[in-house]
Amino acid sequence: MKTRMIRLSLFGLALAAMSPSPTHGAWPHWRGPSGDGHCPESALPQLWSPTDHVLWKVPLPGPGNSTPIVWQDRLFLTQAADHECLLICFSTQDGRELWRRSVPQKGEPLSHKTNPLCSSSPTTDGRHVVAWFGSAGLHAFTLDGQPSWSLDLDEQRHIWGYGASPVLHEGICYLNFGPGPRQFLIAVDLATGREIWRHDEPGGASGEGSSKAWIGSWSDPLIRQIGDHSELIHCFPRRVCAFDPATGRELWTCDGLNSLVYTSPLFEKGIAVGMGGYNGMALAVRTGGQGDVTSSHRLWQVTKTRQRIGSGVLHDGHIYILTDPGIAECRDLATGSLLWEERLSGPGPTSQNWSSLVLTADGLLYAINQGGDAFIFRASPDFELLATNSIGEKVIGSIAVSEGRLYLRSHQHLWCIGGK
Repeated sequence: MKTRMIRLSLFGLALAAMSPSPTHGAWPHWRGPSGDGHCPESALPQLWSPTDHVLWKVPLPGPGNSTPIVWQDRLFLTQAADHECLLICFSTQDGRELWRRSVPQKGEPLSHKTNPLCSSSPTTDGRHVVAWFGSAGLHAFTLDGQPSWSLDLDEQRHIWGYGASPVLHEGICYLNFGPGPRQFLIAVDLATGREIWRHDEPGGASGEGSSKAWIGSWSDPLIRQIGDHSELIHCFPRRVCAFDPATGRELWTCDGLNSLVYTSPLFEKGIAVGMGGYNGMALAVRTGGQGDVTSSHRLWQVTKTRQRIGSGVLHDGHIYILTDPGIAECRDLATGSLLWEERLSGPGPTSQNWSSLVLTADGLLYAINQGGDAFIFRASPDFELLATNSIGEKVIGSIAVSEGRLYLRSHQHLWCIGGK
């Protein structure tokens, strides 16, 4: 494993210090303001249909798997169209398109019919909007759509495409580049686009050819304060690990995941949870260690679980997740024991789910499956389904929340849901 360190400029640090803090109602990352699915709002809409409580909906150029983000009165969305990678800005008031910027696709990008190009969601700090377009590079724009910088990271190649999204923290943009033969974590100065450090993770493969080496991480890192220091917690194939966000130095590693990792890490009260994908493993590990902590800090490991693509949430000592086959689970954080599981199905044509959970401040969980059926259930060790609502269109991305409204991205439309 190899880490490169490049000195961060004082100019970049100064700009980072001036970056605006999240405003009320902002949804700056696809997993919300804290990057883990927790929503600070409550009393959100619980009933809607294709016609009821729809404040507006606008057509999109084509299908896509990314999730919208929101800052003040602007919504940002990535989209593939006609050999171009698009970042589109909409008004949250009425869905009007305010601007779009395009980046040419590079070469012949490899993807999958279930995962269109531009599946990574954008992210913003209120000054920059950053989008990753795989082989077409990492790009930053102002909120008005003016280009700030672009960084060519060379080819990303995997039979199932890409999906990790940039993460912004204290003036630095972090990205899990991969999956494929080249998989690495990179830290970039948000003001200039200059590389600060890079951690190369060995053992990647594109999944092409007769060998069918299926390995890769689509996970987003999560940064948390652990005692007197920060840790960038991440899920790579076969392990959960942590890095110093400033230098890229690996702090600790814990074995116990399988070779395919789609979900992002979860964190609560000093415990990190990682979950694998197809027939995957799951584990919990105490953070704050050094070196290989598999034997000293790993609390539990589940060796086989249902396919997980969407990420879950942690709440009051419990793990909640909606799995790929559409079965919601609640597990005990301390032991990993399964407390309940319930199949969630609605009027849509499929119960398959790739979306990640959103937890509101009043303890409700929101998710939407590929059939366009949204479920609201209580974050409780006793299962209670409160509502099922359908929009009748295919949805892969997750729900975004801002100022009492829900934003949904289907393969056909961008939706805004409001009212009680």
